[in-house]
Amino acid sequence: MGKFSAFPFTRFTRTLGTLGLSCALYFSHTFTLHAAPLTLAASSFETYISDDGEPARINALLAAIFQKANLDVELRVMRSAFLGSSVLTGKVDGEFAFVDLGETTSHLVLSDIYLPIYLYAVSKSPDVEEVRLFPHLKDNRVAIENRFANTPSFRLLKNIKWSRNPSTFDAFRQLADDRAPFLITTQLLARELNILLANDNEETLHYSAKPLAKTGFQLAINKNVANAERLMKQFNETVLAMQDSGKFNKPLAIAWLTKDVNNDGAADFIGHSSITTASDLLSTAYSLDGKPTSDDSVFYIDGEVFDSFDEAKAALNIQKSPVKQESQLDKTTYQRLLQRW
Repeated sequence: MGKFSAFPFTRFTRTLGTLGLSCALYFSHTFTLHAAPLTLAASSFETYISDDGEPARINALLAAIFQKANLDVELRVMRSAFLGSSVLTGKVDGEFAFVDLGETTSHLVLSDIYLPIYLYAVSKSPDVEEVRLFPHLKDNRVAIENRFANTPSFRLLKNIKWSRNPSTFDAFRQLADDRAPFLITTQLLARELNILLANDNEETLHYSAKPLAKTGFQLAINKNVANAERLMKQFNETVLAMQDSGKFNKPLAIAWLTKDVNNDGAADFIGHSSITTASDLLSTAYSLDGKPTSDDSVFYIDGEVFDSFDEAKAALNIQKSPVKQESQLDKTTYQRLLQRW
């Protein structure tokens, strides 16, 4: 599944992603299905995609996936205005961080979602916790990034006074300056701002009662690319195997992930000894498939299953002293915003 879901939620496909690139990254691993390196592009997106060395979850995750899948891929970061036309004209083979929000995809071969996106309404006010659907924001001014606002799915939401912004920083500044009481943003971005706020002893953001929409990052390759379907199959299979073994946690910089690994209907907790510690809270877990956890959930550490949290913690390192959590948002860049909060 790769569709935008706004009111009742649809099920997620299984998957996830992150990398560390400059303007282009090459991997020397051979890929026999595609003779020349596959060229994929995306526009920059704070904490997700970067070409200047800033923390970037998509960059880090895809680096790990492509290496494991033995795929020869060149990644490019370009302005969003040129992205779609570059794929259509063949200047690049596709996109590495495609987000389906109602755009035409008939010319593309899509992977499963490799990193889900949960879009929440957030606010300084706890009143947002009563919001469960987009209609609950009717007639309110709501900040949003252009990457979401300028899509078919969001253009259908007519009764909201959208305050469009070119960047993540500008969208957050709408809240800081009290120009908009609400913001639509991803769960992970809101979490990163809350870390900055908490470290600065400021009141943190409140979330809507549930995500108002969900979609996710996918590979999107032009159908004219040779062996596109087989390439996607190899990518999808690698993603699933890496999720279950905990190989997504470190690239994503997330201690606990959740996913229904054993197919019993309830999501399980996934950790990895390279990043997860016994003191990391389960409440910070990020879902890879949208399924809730339950009392029947089990724990996977480095691919090994444990029936209880206590057993899982016994297999993990214990931090001798608390470590202050740092945000992937740049503190220097956001300092003036924090002062306005």
